[in-house]
Amino acid sequence: MFFNSIEFAIFLPIVFFLYWSAGKKSLKLQNILLLTASYFFYSFWDWRFLFLLAFSTFLDYFTGLKIFNATSRNKEKIWLFISVFINLGFLGFFKYYNFFIESFAELLQSFGLKPHFSSLNVILPVGISFYTFHGLSYVFDIYNKKIKPTTNWVNYTLFVSFFPLLVAGPIERATHLLPQVEKPRKFDYTKAVDGLKQILWGLFKKIVIADSCAEYANIIFNNSDSYSGSTLILGALLFAFQIYGDFSGYSDIALGSARLLGFELLKNFSFPYFSRDIAEFWRRWHISLSSWFRDYLYIPLGGSHGGIYMKMRNTLIIFLVSGFWHGANWTFLVWGLLNAVYIMPSIIFKTNRTHLDIVAQGKLFPSVKEAIQIFITFSLTTFAWIFFRANDLHHAFSYISGIFSKNLLSVPFLTHPELKKSVICIFLIIFFLMIEWTGRSNKYAIERMWLTSHKLIRWAFYYAIIISILLSYGKKHEFIYFQF
Repeated sequence: MFFNSIEFAIFLPIVFFLYWSAGKKSLKLQNILLLTASYFFYSFWDWRFLFLLAFSTFLDYFTGLKIFNATSRNKEKIWLFISVFINLGFLGFFKYYNFFIESFAELLQSFGLKPHFSSLNVILPVGISFYTFHGLSYVFDIYNKKIKPTTNWVNYTLFVSFFPLLVAGPIERATHLLPQVEKPRKFDYTKAVDGLKQILWGLFKKIVIADSCAEYANIIFNNSDSYSGSTLILGALLFAFQIYGDFSGYSDIALGSARLLGFELLKNFSFPYFSRDIAEFWRRWHISLSSWFRDYLYIPLGGSHGGIYMKMRNTLIIFLVSGFWHGANWTFLVWGLLNAVYIMPSIIFKTNRTHLDIVAQGKLFPSVKEAIQIFITFSLTTFAWIFFRANDLHHAFSYISGIFSKNLLSVPFLTHPELKKSVICIFLIIFFLMIEWTGRSNKYAIERMWLTSHKLIRWAFYYAIIISILLSYGKKHEFIYFQF
């Protein structure tokens, strides 16, 4: 079930009313209803993988108890190893089996050998990377004595499989979400309205911005040999806004849906395209994944302690693992490596925590210096997105070489009839950026927009957003991060 589907538009109100009706009776009934709804939500994609979700949940619940009750540190390590090995084993099989087999076969072929390995037609379970990391964070936190394991099976299962975050995050922590699952929740009208507003803005990002950009970005990327360098730049720009609108839109809908039900999920995006350097960008993009890698990989590797070599090594590992987490393709590894190269100067010169505040806070416009910094950071990020979007490395390098052709400075040549409509998409992006810039100090762009304005103006804006969503709905595309 997709957030931008008619099915979800029916599913969410039904769950909302049943949930708050159940809440008047007992917390246990409330959680059971949410758990049932979450499993139904996931089964809409493929019911067979419910068994994998249930097994992964049971594994971490069981090993968490075993770690907590272990009589020695060595036994704790054994149970931790079992959880990590099995979880990553499943993740590796479903996500990377064919990649490793094919890469190994290509390596042997380069030495003149003719291996006969069989690839498998493996279906990647939606959300496996996300719910696997939910469970692992729980086990790690028990091992590190940050939390005690819960003995309530329903509460823990709901923590792992809560439907707003089940298939594409944000990646929650037991320290943050589990206490919310365990305590009574009362309906809050203000929070519910706030949740609806965030859902509305998320749908706008996804359906109006991301799906519109996807339509034209796909034409350009899929026919990149036919276009000028300037048109290829346009394609890269459109994909940059496609992936941001797509993923941050999903996160907004997830956070808004959870708030309707009385939960506060971790913030996943904080206006990353207004960042002044790459380090700031990665504090604002996919925040839950970046912080997960920081806490459970970067810090255990030594973090920022030690010399420059250790800092650079740990940073490189983090970005390579992040790239590999995104998918079984060399393009993702190069994308991760490229971002590591981008951020290295700030690590070496210790400027990676220079920009911790909001850009141009309290001002209408950024300074000239800030505007240049934002432009450079966005340009570097957009260049890296080419590898993220390309089908393979050959496609990526071909696309880049096409950009730096003799017609780089020409006007984009929109030969395809549909591409001429991309001008409308450009105006939508400009409008979108204006709203995002105005609301950059909020949790999401329209959180406080025009709250002090006349009610007529405020509702006119909301209706304009709703109409634009309805008019754009026919361009529906799947969420990009469902494949991860």
